[in-house]
Amino acid sequence: MRLVSYIKQLLTVFLLCIGLSAVAYASNSIESVRIWPAPENTRIVFDLSEKPDFKYFPLKSPYRLVIDFKNSKNNAALMSAINTDRRVKKIRTSTSKEKGSTRLVLELAEDFRVSVFPLAPAGQYGDRLVIDLYDKKSRSIEKNDNNLGKRDIVIAIVAGHGGEDPGSIGAAGTYEKRVTLKIAQKLANLIDKKPGLKAVMIRSGDYYVDHNRKTELARKSKADLLISIHADAFTSSKPNGASVLVQATRRADSEFTRWIQNREKNSELLGGAGETIRKTKDNNLAIALADMKKEYTMASSYDFAEHVVKQLKKVTKLHKKKPERLSLAVLKSSDIPSVLIETGFISNPQEEKRLNNAHHQQKLAKAIYTAVDDYFAHNAPDGTLIAAARVREHKISRGESLSVVAQRYKVSVSQLKSANNLKSNVVRIGQTLKIPQAD
Repeated sequence: MRLVSYIKQLLTVFLLCIGLSAVAYASNSIESVRIWPAPENTRIVFDLSEKPDFKYFPLKSPYRLVIDFKNSKNNAALMSAINTDRRVKKIRTSTSKEKGSTRLVLELAEDFRVSVFPLAPAGQYGDRLVIDLYDKKSRSIEKNDNNLGKRDIVIAIVAGHGGEDPGSIGAAGTYEKRVTLKIAQKLANLIDKKPGLKAVMIRSGDYYVDHNRKTELARKSKADLLISIHADAFTSSKPNGASVLVQATRRADSEFTRWIQNREKNSELLGGAGETIRKTKDNNLAIALADMKKEYTMASSYDFAEHVVKQLKKVTKLHKKKPERLSLAVLKSSDIPSVLIETGFISNPQEEKRLNNAHHQQKLAKAIYTAVDDYFAHNAPDGTLIAAARVREHKISRGESLSVVAQRYKVSVSQLKSANNLKSNVVRIGQTLKIPQAD
């Protein structure tokens, strides 16, 4: 009997330890849930104590969306916010396969287009996870963004070669045009999953697009960035590794000279400065403004190319450790930042095999996507959804007051105080303030 009693005591202690461990393991918590129905979509917001580490997947028969919050516990009254929303029938917990995680299940009325993304603390809100459910009969996610006055950042993706132009051909018979299209499609899929980004495929099938037409199509799509995907080749089978190329300065200057000569036709390519460039009778002013645009485009191209190099080296060997400048027709645009990515040497048998591998193609696409995401996180154009969601910061310098900062960023003093939990108007030199979005 003593032995049985002793075993029971050990078991009790063991179970208690497991319980305490599970509590300690849950470092994050779901504090509340908010639901915002709209005519064409519903937004569900989970408020959390920390930045969420999450995974999600859809299920059918019936339609559900499952979200796993890693290292988290649920403190929210899940059904309290639903009310009469027609898209979400129920929110409930379920059993997660991962220890310490919380699994939430959204039971849905039908099949919706789903967008899931985290939001950093801003204003009165802390860390959040946002789920947008879009009716499939509505026009598009982009239309909803435009209704809010914010546009997507457009990435034009050029799959090198195509049609009668196979590009380089590997020893095993691999066509470059087929490899580049598969990587481009994978990249486009990743980009389109990110709210605020939109991919435009310049070539979506096995056909050839003229170099001039590539930039025309990118411009017609109002692209903010052009990415051309290729696979390198050499007469020897030894070279291997990826490279990132940007336009050579001499080629850019040559294109610019030809371009500015017909500035009335090309003025629409220069954004806000275009009208001034077209109408001014001062040739020096026109050239100066256009040259500033060209220099900005070239600098942006190189900056983004460095982001790509940083990510590619994590998944493949590099042939060139820094972006290289070459004279390339597809990169000639003076108004759209452009890069050409050589994903590897198709003339190298080992690399040809990797370039044919779907998993390796996905790794390359993910690396390029991450470079896009990182770059625009800090360089999102004004008027875009990503720029609006970005949390801006300002460090107080000598002589600055709260009202001066508010005036600079076109927000009110009360908005600044609310976003930074300030009780008074006093700020100190070196203090960093979060800048809320202007109303």
